[in-house]
Amino acid sequence: MDTPKREIAATAARLVVEEGLEYGPAKRRALRDLGLSARTALPNNDDVEAEVREYIELFCADTQPVELHALRMLALEWMERMAVFRPHLGGAVWHGTATRLSDIYIQLFCDDSKSAEIALIDHHVDYEPRMVTGFHGEHVEALSVHAPSRALGEEIGVHLLVYDLDDLRGALRPDAQGRTPRGDLPALRRLIEREKDK
Repeated sequence: MDTPKREIAATAARLVVEEGLEYGPAKRRALRDLGLSARTALPNNDDVEAEVREYIELFCADTQPVELHALRMLALEWMERMAVFRPHLGGAVWHGTATRLSDIYIQLFCDDSKSAEIALIDHHVDYEPRMVTGFHGEHVEALSVHAPSRALGEEIGVHLLVYDLDDLRGALRPDAQGRTPRGDLPALRRLIEREKDK
């Protein structure tokens, strides 16, 4: 990685950890903060994630594991509530780089795209529908909820991304680093169990 890309990745990582920005906005803001041209080549997300891990290790090693555990427990709660829609956890909470400022991203795979929304209405859950970028770069409907975390003493953004059932086939293809990009309920439970053993 060349020097400008490394600087952008490091600055973006700080913004991700300290301000809870997503990778895309963090990279664009890093460009601006560093006074670089908008045409400057940006680092990829894997490079930013590597810097995020390093930043957490250096500055948040005492607090981040506890915050990550609280977020995974909240994700588990929501995945259990939405179990009928084959939920899969992705993003920083799945990959282990989340802090209390991170949102939770759960992908639902539905026979009928409106069924998840109807389930939230039936359970009197306030949500905000929005469009977000999906795992293939396409626009996907997300049902966003502010969920209280007792462990963290604050509300956390939980985004339920609604996919067709057919999309589940490609959902577990390994990412560029060979990792499983998301996990279902049993996988999340195993992850939480392994955390306990550490």
